[in-house]
Order: sequence, then C-alpha cells, then structure tokens
Amino acid sequence: MAKNIDKLVRECIARLTPYSTARDEYQGELGVFLDANESPYENGYNRYPDPHQKALKAQIAAIKGVAAESIFIGNGSDEAIDVLLRVFCEPRVDNVIAIAPSYGMYKVAAAINDVEMREVQLGEEFTLPVGELLAATDEHTKMMFLCSPNNPTGNSFPREQIMRLVEEFDGIVVVDEAYIDFAEAESLKSEIAANPNLVVLQTMSKAWAMAGLRIGLALASQRVVELMSQVKYPYNINVATMSIVEELLRQPIDANVEEIKQQRAVVEQALQQSAAVKKIYPSDANFLLAEVDDADAMYDYLIGKGIIVRNRNRVKGCEGCLRLTIGTPAENEALLKSISEYEKSIVR
Repeated sequence: MAKNIDKLVRECIARLTPYSTARDEYQGELGVFLDANESPYENGYNRYPDPHQKALKAQIAAIKGVAAESIFIGNGSDEAIDVLLRVFCEPRVDNVIAIAPSYGMYKVAAAINDVEMREVQLGEEFTLPVGELLAATDEHTKMMFLCSPNNPTGNSFPREQIMRLVEEFDGIVVVDEAYIDFAEAESLKSEIAANPNLVVLQTMSKAWAMAGLRIGLALASQRVVELMSQVKYPYNINVATMSIVEELLRQPIDANVEEIKQQRAVVEQALQQSAAVKKIYPSDANFLLAEVDDADAMYDYLIGKGIIVRNRNRVKGCEGCLRLTIGTPAENEALLKSISEYEKSIVR
C-alpha cells in the first residue's frame, strides 16, 4: 500500500502559501518585462533566473531517465537535505535516524533545524543493521538517512535491505547516491514511482566534475518535489550556474568514470603491498578507506609532501583510517610514491 506522504508533513508547511514570483503569475511568450523590478539594461544577468529550472530539469530528466516533475534541484545536495528536514520534521518534537559512520551533514543539518538525530552504528565490515535501524524508530521518527555507496566507508548496501527499510518504515527514507556512478549496483531511482516515501539524492559534484557549481538532485515522487519546491528559496540556482551546467551536461563522462574505477583498482593493489597499510576496505566510490599503522603520522607526512587526504582517525568506526580520493594517474602515482617513502622512514 502506498504511504500517505501528506501525513508526515509539518502542519506549518501544510498550511504554507508559498512565495509566488512575478513570473509565476503569467505563463506565455512576452517581450517587455516590467513585473519584477529588474534592471532593464541587458548584460546577460539582469533578469531573475527561472525559479523552476525547467530547461535544466528537462535535460537532467533525459539523462537520468526520470520525469522532470520528480526532480528537485538544490544548491548542492546539502540544500536538499536541509529542505527535507524543514518539510517533514517539527523542531524539538520529531527525530531522524542516520547510519554511522556516514556523511556528516545529516547530523549538522538536523542540529541546525533543532531535530534530534539518532545514529545507528554500522555492523561488522560496515554492514547495514536493518533491524537496529527499525528498532531505533518511534512515533516521532520522520526520516532515515542512508548513504550508499557510503561515505567514508565506500561500500554499497544490498538493494533488498534498503527496500525493506523503505517498505517497513512509515517515514521518509533518504538514500544518498552521491557516488553511484562509480558503483556496479544500479541506482534506486527506478523505485521512486512505486514508493512515495523514497527520496534518492544524487549530485553533479563527483562523476560530473561540477563540485564548484553546487548542483544537487533529489529524485522523488511528484508530491515530495512539490513540497520541497514550496519551501526552498525561489531563485536558489542562479543564471550563470544553470547555463554552465547545461553546457557541461552535453559532455560525456564515461571515460573519466572508467579511468577513476581503473585507477581505484591500481591504487588498491599497490596499497595492499605496503607494510604501513593494514587493510583496504572494498569501495564502490571514487575513494578508498585505508586502515594504516599510524593515521596521524601518515597524514602529517603526506601533508609535508604537498598531498592532502582525509584523516578519519577520530570518527567512531574508522579509527586508524585515512580516506584517499582517487585522482589522476599522475596524482595517484605521487600518493603511492609518498606512502612508499613514509613506509621506509618508519622502518628505519
């Protein structure tokens, strides 16, 4: 039975009359714009951007294979996370659940919105604790955050386990697929039509190489997208960004993604030969999580060589670990050379 999403919406949001932009009040072809108090002097940016991002959504819909009405475009995935919390979670009343270790912005966004965050630690080898996640819910649990492939662990969770949570949990299940382009597993975006409580987050920051443009996507039922669109700021994506993204989306990424996957294997194989590396965790992302002999020491050594990686040593569940992003072949070679030199320095 399809879940009734409107029962989950905050009362103030359900009553909300969303802001109406000047261009929302008339649809059609116009030549003289005297409705929005803009400057009339054309420079390419004197007009407000399309608050509905129709052209960009149509382009993304064709690429992703989902309806344009099922796409929310945010200023990065972080905006989508924040808007979802504002739509569904009553501050100081409702709570949300997230796996741990995982992407830190779920917890930060919940704190900003004054919503309790309940973290459930991943199992051995970073497995998904489905039963514990369900047991952590109560009548005030509105949302569950799952990152798959997960950051910083790199592993994907079995589709059937995620779908069990979608089916058995009465709230919103947010599956963050920021790294899905590097995984063998298929996206869950095909499930959103039949599961109105499923929201799939994707991003243009990773495989599409647009981190500096801040474009995040929420793929969801039309009703969820409508609610999110009512709550977001009207002009959250600017004219320049939309224009650049539309152009970059015409450029293929398959070769770059394939090279990153190949380089991931090369780096993993090399690291497995290092005496300074204890373990490499399997990865479906564009990074590797490596347990090393002394995470702080290796991190500092690499900094001294002009290479920065992510020290996850103080994250519960990732003690002793560094997260290594896969770069170009030359960057990866420099990383491996520096780790080899570090290894020799500690042997002495």
